[in-house]
Amino acid sequence: MSESGDGNVKIPTHSWDFKIISFLMILFGLAEILTGITHKFLVLSTSTSTLATYAGVVIGLFYLIGGLLILTGKKRWAFLAIFLLMVDILGRAALVVTGLYPFNTTHQIWGMVIGTSIAIYFAFYVGKRLKFFR
Repeated sequence: MSESGDGNVKIPTHSWDFKIISFLMILFGLAEILTGITHKFLVLSTSTSTLATYAGVVIGLFYLIGGLLILTGKKRWAFLAIFLLMVDILGRAALVVTGLYPFNTTHQIWGMVIGTSIAIYFAFYVGKRLKFFR
């Protein structure tokens, strides 16, 4: 941390933790987009319907855009990133409820639980550290 001319300590807005979270959100968003298009990711699969494709791509885009918004270091964009993460989380739940994401094997269940838990963690982490954004 460095001091500004008036003696106040400046808190870095682009600390390593935000960079890591942003990178992971962008990476996970790309993975969700790819899964939406191919309907496969590692051992996980989604419905092959057109609706599942669009839903997966949109949810992935929200995740990816949220990661890019956090990189700006601006509080208003961090709020929007948190909102997009919440929409991602609700979208994941909607995929399960509507049957567009099969919830019938241990791999499928754990994939959804772990993926959604990570998105929830990111939203809470960024929310708890909003004071570090400009």
